Amino acid sequence: MTLHELCALTGVSRAGFYRWRHRPEAVAADLDLRDEIQRIALEWPCYGRRRITAELQRRGWRANHKRVWRIMREDNLLCLRKRKFVVTTESDHDLPVADNLARAMVLTGINQLWIADITYIRLELEFVYLAVLLDAYSRRVIGWALDRTLRAELTLAALQMALERRLPAPGWVHHSDQGVQYACQDYDAQVREHGGRLSMSRRGIPWDNAACESFMKTLKHEEVYRQEYRDLAEARASIGRFLEQVYNQKRLHSALNYRPPAEFEQGLPPPSAPPPDRRVTV
Repeated sequence: MTLHELCALTGVSRAGFYRWRHRPEAVAADLDLRDEIQRIALEWPCYGRRRITAELQRRGWRANHKRVWRIMREDNLLCLRKRKFVVTTESDHDLPVADNLARAMVLTGINQLWIADITYIRLELEFVYLAVLLDAYSRRVIGWALDRTLRAELTLAALQMALERRLPAPGWVHHSDQGVQYACQDYDAQVREHGGRLSMSRRGIPWDNAACESFMKTLKHEEVYRQEYRDLAEARASIGRFLEQVYNQKRLHSALNYRPPAEFEQGLPPPSAPPPDRRVTV
């Protein structure tokens, strides 16, 4: 009996028969891709389709964002719900406020512009505060401190860590909001002592420090909201792991062509070679 007669007998078209014949191989490939997407989504619950597609490509898979989006939609692999971001800036003071130097900068490498911010972390029985410093060019966390106080000691500790790690050449710029912790004399003196200049956002304009605000949201959504810290020591250990081992070393950053900050810095040309210009919004 010919294939035509078999199809007529069973009421199936020849095109349908051939689709069915080749379907198992395609389904198996789709299942393998689906499994890998689920693994990435479990490891990075806040990744959307673009970052998951980029991570798949880094792992050797060939899949476009439309296929990834279809599988994620079918498997209900949704990002974690975002929460409202709370501002902790205390800018009602009589201390000098620096000009916004960062707006006019075109960065060509690391250690030219550092950006800083503070946020709160909720523990089981209290609130603590986290101060961070990022390199605006690579978005790498270069200094951080977690403590119970909002006094300048907190930001000074983060600054000291960054200075010891990076040893910036004179002329670098430190950008922050107008918080009293950054405007105080001790902080200004520490920045100037190491060859830096203060730069500050305009009051009530959060996008003047958009890169750091974005980082804080990432920290909250991908680390803080997924944990229940019992005390300061546990919070410091968990957040430290996220900053140093996850965010700096593994998390893909869209502004870095979907590379982690540490990998991006490793790919930069040596200081003697002219690096490419890259305008950065702070």
